[in-house]
Amino acid sequence: MTGLQIVYVRCEYRDNPIGLDTRKPRFSWLLSSDSRHALQSAYRIQAADRADFSETTLLIWDTQKLESDRSVLIAYEGEPLKARSRYYYRVKVWDQEGHESDWSEIAFWEMGLLGLDDWTADWITPDASVIDPYADAVFLMRKDFTVREAVRNARLYVTSLGLYELELNGLRVGNAEYTPGWTSYKYRLQVQTYDVAGLLCEGNGNAIGASLANGWYKGYLGWKQQRNLYGDTRALLLQLYIDYEDGTTEVIRTDGSWKSNTGPIRLSELYHGETYDARMEQFDWSCHGLDDTKWAAVSLVSHTKDKLIMQESELVRITQRIKPVSVWKTPAGETVLDMGQNMVGRLHFRVEAPAGTQITLQHVEVLDQAGNIYSGNLRTAKQTVQYTCKGGGEESYEPHFSFQGFRYVKLEGWPGEPSLDAFAGHVIHTDMEPTGTFECSHPLLNQLQSNIVWGQRGNFLDVPTDCPQRDERLGWTGDAQVFIRTAAFNFGVAPFFTKWLRDLKADQREDGSVPFVIPHVLGETDYGSAAWGDAAVVCPWTVYLCYGDKQVLEEQYDSMKAWVDYVRSEGEDPYLWNNGFHFGDWLGLDAKEGSYIGATPKDLIATCFFAYSTSLLVKAAKVLGYSEDAERYGHVYEQIVGAFANEFITPSGRLAAHTQTAYVLPLIFGLVDAPVKERLARTLVDYVEEQDGHLTTGFVGTPYLSHALTDHGYHDLAVRLVQQEDYPSWLYAIHQGATTIWEHWDGIKPDGSFWSDRMNSYNHYAYGSIGDWLYRAVAGLDMDETEPAYKRILFRPRPDSGLDYAKASYQSVYGKIRSEWYKTGGGLATYEFEVPPNTTATALLRGLKLEAVRVNGELVSEAAGVIEAGEQEEMLQLRLGSGSYRISQLHTSDAEWD
Repeated sequence: MTGLQIVYVRCEYRDNPIGLDTRKPRFSWLLSSDSRHALQSAYRIQAADRADFSETTLLIWDTQKLESDRSVLIAYEGEPLKARSRYYYRVKVWDQEGHESDWSEIAFWEMGLLGLDDWTADWITPDASVIDPYADAVFLMRKDFTVREAVRNARLYVTSLGLYELELNGLRVGNAEYTPGWTSYKYRLQVQTYDVAGLLCEGNGNAIGASLANGWYKGYLGWKQQRNLYGDTRALLLQLYIDYEDGTTEVIRTDGSWKSNTGPIRLSELYHGETYDARMEQFDWSCHGLDDTKWAAVSLVSHTKDKLIMQESELVRITQRIKPVSVWKTPAGETVLDMGQNMVGRLHFRVEAPAGTQITLQHVEVLDQAGNIYSGNLRTAKQTVQYTCKGGGEESYEPHFSFQGFRYVKLEGWPGEPSLDAFAGHVIHTDMEPTGTFECSHPLLNQLQSNIVWGQRGNFLDVPTDCPQRDERLGWTGDAQVFIRTAAFNFGVAPFFTKWLRDLKADQREDGSVPFVIPHVLGETDYGSAAWGDAAVVCPWTVYLCYGDKQVLEEQYDSMKAWVDYVRSEGEDPYLWNNGFHFGDWLGLDAKEGSYIGATPKDLIATCFFAYSTSLLVKAAKVLGYSEDAERYGHVYEQIVGAFANEFITPSGRLAAHTQTAYVLPLIFGLVDAPVKERLARTLVDYVEEQDGHLTTGFVGTPYLSHALTDHGYHDLAVRLVQQEDYPSWLYAIHQGATTIWEHWDGIKPDGSFWSDRMNSYNHYAYGSIGDWLYRAVAGLDMDETEPAYKRILFRPRPDSGLDYAKASYQSVYGKIRSEWYKTGGGLATYEFEVPPNTTATALLRGLKLEAVRVNGELVSEAAGVIEAGEQEEMLQLRLGSGSYRISQLHTSDAEWD
């Protein structure tokens, strides 16, 4: 292979997406090369409405050869795109030597419905005179139709008020769960697209059926037994386009000709579970020829269609199936399954029992001191499934419109002794692409990484929820912003957060304040807390930083700016935020007795985040070319920093607060310079040492504490802090059996008792933000933020982390990045790095000398791919081109590595 070659291409982060409504889809590609330091110097993209790209094919877009190193998210600039049309594209590139690649494989994207004029269907719901619209039962709606001849293509576009599942000719349509997903329904409602050509029966009768449940739209939300927050009527909207080989098109749509009924799902709620009576099943209800004369008519619903948008993020799916590890009798005589992992999803089971046998499953996260199930922390959420058998042989079941957060399941009514083989846990979350890995020589830290990943999977179910088990499961903004950098390492979350941020912008008030949860379902005063509302700025900036997605900054810029302006208008001083409600350092261990809010002054936290968000707004303005805003808000930032110093820093350089979090925030947000910085860092160390190397921080301070110590020369203390195994620490929870991240440091106390039932989730990802420190500070996989998306990689491995080895890998938008180090004896460490094509990396290796290392067995000066090499501040600095590198030491002067 000569020069660069294209491995694969993507459109809007996806392979061959269908149902787009963006008029300027964006293209990205991955490159490979057998040469080191391979860079792209130019590219060419062609797009057409047919796939052959022959000489006679009319192109709708051809960039020609463009001199550019860009290979990520390049926007289409061709002819206007049409609804429901498929387009094809291919890419070729040139390297820095002028070598031209082959064309990539031909890929496609397909447009969805692009506006109100494309919708001719009616919203429908069962006839209220026959079927109670407020009943708990899931509605069924169906229609027969005929496919008259050979089908070339068939697309189904569907959404609902409530949650839907579709069947076509008795088969499930697609594999998505909890569609149409949760958005700010007052402003935005997603539409899903399905390719159903393979499900149609040519020349025969066909039927389509839809199940419709309450879901987020009208089911229970929050802890106050609220219902019908968006509306009180479930409804379906659907258009099926059948394109025939003869060039004609037929449209099957929701209208007054459909029929309705109820079926075996007698109740289905996200929090409470599902009640299912298999005796009421009618297997052919979505098949042609059903006698539906006793089914009710449907009514047309007057509801807008101008809020419809095509699906934006990845769909929610079953991503894994796990088997229970044991079943036993508790001291209370309960039969309990242990899944071996606190998971989110549903339990699937197979059973054979007489008709009318009722089986009840209760889902919980932990066991109590005596070894019985503990459900107190669920509050009003029942998490209970009731299944009534139909008899006559083996039957299988899992819930449809409810999900549970659980490790343990109590079985009641099970016939005989349950077999583990009869059960499977179906893990469900937004189907994000796994991107990051971390491993080290410390087994408990590896379990911590597993807990972080499982916590993210369990809580990234269409929105970034705080917890998946109790009567809450809301998109808390503070939790999302403290975790987003860790989240973006573990999984590809750009589409996920882009969707959620659009809801944040939609729900943001005219004065710029941001609700505590997105989508907003709380009260009219639940807006505007520091560190929570700052998600409006922190999250879009982090998406841009990790993925190079400039569009998210463009879309959210007004929202970011409005938040900063809101904060500026709130305080008595325009450069201090010293009033209003704030969550403070939520759940900090230095809180007063009976309080959830830590001891750090709330105005100090608020002003620190005011400064931080303003600094990010300035960066965003510069990226977008808004020079006037950059200058204006740059001045605002300087004034905030000055006001912070006047308000909180004494003339002698002391901080007028005495908590770990109080010292962490100004250090990590850069609000102080030397020598005040050094003094604050030393005092922070003192405060940690006073706790015998433990933390006292809550949601606000914890994400930054270890970084603050490492960045200011106290990495050894950060290591000690993270590797503590007694309370309070991350590893303490693991000793207590945690397989996800807890909400409270002492969710289970050493004696086995619990923190308060009121708020005690065992799957709550906020403290999983420590993952960011593991990946960046221990394994050393980081980026130079002057170029987003790891275009310029920064390797800063720390073999002085009390470990024998550590390694991390990350599938960036440019390709796989890997940073690994391991001890080889005698105080020596070996490093391995992998740099993808079209990027460069800088490796900063502590305590090494040029003459004392070999790169891939060669002298540094002779090693292929090493662009520059030097020493500075007792650090070996290597600038590396793409390729794999093994850097070994001949000797070291750093005896502390022993």
